[in-house]
Amino acid sequence: MSSPAVLRSLQTVVPETVLHQNEVRDVFAAQPELSRLARRIVSTSFDGSGIDTRRTVLGELTLADTGADPVFFDRSTGTLLSPATGVRNDIYVREARRLFVAAARAALDADPEIGPADVTHVITVSCTGFHAPGPEYEIVRALGLSDAVQRFHLGFMGCYASMPALRAASQFCAADPDAVVLVVSVELCTLHLRSSEDPDVIVASSLFADGAAAGIVTARPSAVPGLRLDRFHTAIAPEGEKDMAWTIGDHGFEMILSPRVPQVIGETIVAALRPLYAEELSAPFEDGAIGEHVRHWAIHPGGRSILDRVQDRLGLSDAQLHPARETLRTNGNMSSATVLFVLRRILEEEGAQDGDRVSAMAFGPGLTAESALMTVVGAEGDGR
Repeated sequence: MSSPAVLRSLQTVVPETVLHQNEVRDVFAAQPELSRLARRIVSTSFDGSGIDTRRTVLGELTLADTGADPVFFDRSTGTLLSPATGVRNDIYVREARRLFVAAARAALDADPEIGPADVTHVITVSCTGFHAPGPEYEIVRALGLSDAVQRFHLGFMGCYASMPALRAASQFCAADPDAVVLVVSVELCTLHLRSSEDPDVIVASSLFADGAAAGIVTARPSAVPGLRLDRFHTAIAPEGEKDMAWTIGDHGFEMILSPRVPQVIGETIVAALRPLYAEELSAPFEDGAIGEHVRHWAIHPGGRSILDRVQDRLGLSDAQLHPARETLRTNGNMSSATVLFVLRRILEEEGAQDGDRVSAMAFGPGLTAESALMTVVGAEGDGR
């Protein structure tokens, strides 16, 4: 029987431009076409987001004078512009390529036992743009990987997509004990921000940000700390199909993010998680019981209200939700990359120790909940 796969050498990369939530709120609220009601929704959404700062590849979105011709934001008038989807995707192609390569390189550089020649598979993840040859091709070329590397791209799946990417990587390692899988997620959500009176669009504009993350999955014996990938599970909320969706419009990709999402997640999360623990618990856990069995929780911070609902239904402590809330506060919702940011924070900043259990969960269109049970291996935390 082959050894279980381990996610290791997790690295994150963010663009240089920082957006301060209060400044972005004021810009969105000042748009001349907004009604008084829409302005109130802007203020409520931005102020209640749990976010202080976000990152973007669009330097022109700051209040500083970049000297460039405006494409997204006319600083002289304070007006948000509405470039066509093709314009937005052209920027994605340029900027995402750079971040995919940077994140992949960072993961390899962080691993003392794995080099470019060892990589057998590359899995890339993104839902915020398209191009071909795709990012997995760019990584192979830029990092000097073998042309024989198996390449896969998971596109347009939404915020949960890094979880099936990790599951696929684990399955590759189960089939080949020598496999080394490079998993890279890049999301440039701010390319699709736009002014609107639609409450769903306003909420999305208050949450989404840009970021990249990468890690190595392998079953090769190692002393490198990481997360053993024990089990995965997929669940679909029966009533959530219309509450979260991601479509392509003429002026960017359009997010449907219903106010019902936290409620739907709250109603389904216990049943969605129960299969992960069926082999370990003597009796099925109910609301508020699972937090006692798993120390660390990597919940995708889709928004503050989602984290509040998850914490309440699962009976999690403030400490258990700290890595998710801190990721949200400092980086916003970076779609599929976000849960990898949370996992890295758990490994490096939350006192994770060898043998600790980690429960990871991300939500996306469908409404789909992807979850995983992991175990910390090789880490020596501070015992918190």
